[in-house]
Amino acid sequence: MAVKIRLRRMGAHKAPFYRIIVADSRSPRDGRFIDEIGFYNPLEEPAVIKIDEEKAATWVKNGAQPSDIVKKLFDRTGITEKLSK
Repeated sequence: MAVKIRLRRMGAHKAPFYRIIVADSRSPRDGRFIDEIGFYNPLEEPAVIKIDEEKAATWVKNGAQPSDIVKKLFDRTGITEKLSK
């Protein structure tokens, strides 16, 4: 089973926010997921990014692959530096 860390779209029409989830790569974008590790709200100024670093590190160590957008969010919050140690 290939596991991905990716975004799940939530919110109203033209007012999205996203939850950062761990899911099987075959499941739909807003479908079933394994774990929720944070959220991202791009509409607030500045954008709000909250990620549970311990859960993220655990999932990456277990082989979960972050999507491109999630990699950028990890870089912004400094989690990438902590994962590389």
